Amino acid sequence: MDTSAALIRALDQLADLLDQAADIPSTAPTPCTEFDVAALRGHIVGWLTAFTDGFTADDHTCSDPDAVTVSGSGAAQVRAAADRLRTVLPAALAEPLKIGDAGMPGDMAASMILWEYQMHGWDLAQAAGLDWSPDDEAVEASLAVAPAMLTPDFQGEGKAFAAAVPVAESATPLERLVGLSGRRPMR
Repeated sequence: MDTSAALIRALDQLADLLDQAADIPSTAPTPCTEFDVAALRGHIVGWLTAFTDGFTADDHTCSDPDAVTVSGSGAAQVRAAADRLRTVLPAALAEPLKIGDAGMPGDMAASMILWEYQMHGWDLAQAAGLDWSPDDEAVEASLAVAPAMLTPDFQGEGKAFAAAVPVAESATPLERLVGLSGRRPMR
């Protein structure tokens, strides 16, 4: 699977979803319990801007996600970031991405970012009562990466991710990813 193409496709879908969800009250809850809709939009746009700045900067250093203000639904900002990434991916994945004082291989960072936006797209869709259907092949790629990142340091009570939720054997790739990421895959 081409992570660059999958990431751009997921961002295009996310921008469309943000447009569709533009009228959701900003205080509406999301399955990502630390974020209401406004905070989730801020997280999506802020971090996507930071990651995009890192992939496009000469020194590959991410900018400050907290310095970003969401404009409207954030859809135009997501589209702009996707357009910027189209110009540098996949070549930028050969360089480490610097996030704060830490660095991570660019290809690993892109896989993590793909997973993050697949999940936050699902969070927003659930809050809005909308469908979210990222490509199964891209979700399968995230299923291959997520377990290595969902270590006990990051998953469980009081941590960034809740404990994994069991899903049916017949679960779709997205339902498996949702459950693995500590969310219940049902509406």
